[in-house]
Amino acid sequence: MGPTEEFKVSGERLVDRVKELVKEGNARRIIVKNAEGHTIMEIPLTVGIAGAMFLPVLVALGSIAALASHYTLVVEKKEAPITPAGEIGTRP
Repeated sequence: MGPTEEFKVSGERLVDRVKELVKEGNARRIIVKNAEGHTIMEIPLTVGIAGAMFLPVLVALGSIAALASHYTLVVEKKEAPITPAGEIGTRP
C-alpha cells in the first residue's frame, strides 16, 4: 500500500470531494468510512478511468451520503517513482 491521506467530510460534500480527488489524478484508491470507522465503500482508481464509467460510483456515493452526516475519506496515493540514481522523481 502506498502513502495515505485522510480527509473528514460531511455527507453533503462527499461526492464533490471524491470528484476533486479523482481529478487530481494521484490517487490509487479511495476508501469511504463512516463515523465509526467502518469501511462503507472502496473505489479502486485505474489509469484512464472515464467519466461515464465513474458515473455509477458517483450515484452510489450520493446514496451513501444521504445516510449519515460525517465520513472519512482515506486516499491511497500513487508512489513516486525512483530514478536510477535513487532519487524520487516525478512521473512523466
